[in-house]
Amino acid sequence: MEFSISYGIQSIGLPLILSSGKQKNICFLIDTGATHNVLFDFVYEHLKDDVKLTNGNNQIMGIEGHYTETPIVEATFDFEGTLCTSTFSVLNASDAILNIQNETGIQIHGILGMQFLLENKCILDFDKLQIRI
Repeated sequence: MEFSISYGIQSIGLPLILSSGKQKNICFLIDTGATHNVLFDFVYEHLKDDVKLTNGNNQIMGIEGHYTETPIVEATFDFEGTLCTSTFSVLNASDAILNIQNETGIQIHGILGMQFLLENKCILDFDKLQIRI
């Protein structure tokens, strides 16, 4: 399945992908420099019944550059009929996300990092501005 990332790149310079299905319109930033997937805590609060809290924690560097210990959840998201499962660190990054939203008008709900891209065998094509899952 191929998904366009052209809207995000052309409008705000960021590769974005939206979920569909039950958790419709969850906006993820695709970040090939991120070692962990992130689900922001305000989104986690709304999805608690749809994700599985694991017993683990991650020590990750947040958007503001500070190391934080985060709980890990396992979640499955639907991208136009393609179900993708991975683990996500639940991170409070409200200030940074609010700044991005104020500058771009787009609210980001999480980050898909290299872990997600590898586990789900994603291919980023920057010539065609699309991601293949």
